[in-house]
Amino acid sequence: MEKITIKHELETAYGNIYGKEEEEALIGVLRNGAPSCGKKVKAFEDAFAAYCGTRYALTVTSATTGLTLAGLALGIGPGDEVITTPLSWIATSTAFSALGATLKFCDVDPKTLNLDPVHLEKLITPRTKAIVPVHLFGQCCDMDGIMGVAEKHGVKVIEDCAHNPGGEYKGRKSGSLGHMGVFSFHQQKNMCTLGEGGMFTTSDRTLFEKVLSYRSLCCRIYGPSDKYLSIDESVHPMEKEYWKLFFDDIGYNFRMTDAQAAVGLEQLKKLDTFNTMRRERAAKLSNMLGGVKGITLPWIYPEGKHTFHLYMIQLAKDFPLSKADFMWELYTKKGIKVWSHYMPIHLTDPYRARGHKEGECPVLEEAVKHHVTLPMHPRLTDEALTYMADAVKSLC
Repeated sequence: MEKITIKHELETAYGNIYGKEEEEALIGVLRNGAPSCGKKVKAFEDAFAAYCGTRYALTVTSATTGLTLAGLALGIGPGDEVITTPLSWIATSTAFSALGATLKFCDVDPKTLNLDPVHLEKLITPRTKAIVPVHLFGQCCDMDGIMGVAEKHGVKVIEDCAHNPGGEYKGRKSGSLGHMGVFSFHQQKNMCTLGEGGMFTTSDRTLFEKVLSYRSLCCRIYGPSDKYLSIDESVHPMEKEYWKLFFDDIGYNFRMTDAQAAVGLEQLKKLDTFNTMRRERAAKLSNMLGGVKGITLPWIYPEGKHTFHLYMIQLAKDFPLSKADFMWELYTKKGIKVWSHYMPIHLTDPYRARGHKEGECPVLEEAVKHHVTLPMHPRLTDEALTYMADAVKSLC
């Protein structure tokens, strides 16, 4: 088969948008010895907490490890249940399965494909330990509905904010809407920290201390219990036996490097601009595709701020092409890297092996037969948007 050429601007998701500011910040860290978890890490955490409106933020190596730490902080293990969406990157689920939890999958709202609070209520049991809503594609979930169910049953909520740093719901930032939030700085995300990285947020002091501990092997320096080997040299109190180490539990090394944090600080300064560029491009594409027969455009919650990590359209049931043929035509003939985000988690092999099957989430299972994600990122030019819109129209 002839080689398929995809132009950079027509990639589905495009992150790692760096400039001189990131280069200079990185050089500065290199010249200072590039510590594992130094002053830039603390500065990044403080800035991110202030941005989100939470009391605390902790850098982590990825959103996956952030979710793992959130589960550890809640003591999640065998016998516990975690409720989440079946439509996300599989790590949203596997982070808790790896702790021994049983996953229950909540069906979705047909307009947004975000977790549906009405179905959520039906899944709560005395064993439910956490609810994990994912702000899919960049749009916040119905957090009033979700938090209402959670508070009624005394269950903690962990927001998966991998798709929407800077997203808002009724004037509040994502990551501050639940009891905990977890962000991704992977190379395809809205802001990036050299390929991988993430952030944990909370305003709960107890949860913060637990995550701080588990993030760094549960290693406690001789001194106050909140002084952990994780920030910088100032955590070493000048006591007589300063060299003694104490381990409170079995933990992990999920610490971000100063090099990543230095880049993250610069990316955070640009995040609102990046998100505005995404919204502007999404609006232009929607204007071009408005009224085209056979496709439904993204629905935007009127009291929120969508960050458009991805741009999702839905094909009508009577669309002239199958979803697979539609995607293949755009990919092979037009050079547009369309995608299907995502395969239903409960129907993947690991979860089929755990007893999950078709019929658990009928709204989602029908929706994924018709939904397609088009390229959406700050590097899309007007020319690329027009080309993409014309390509879609040619198949309708």
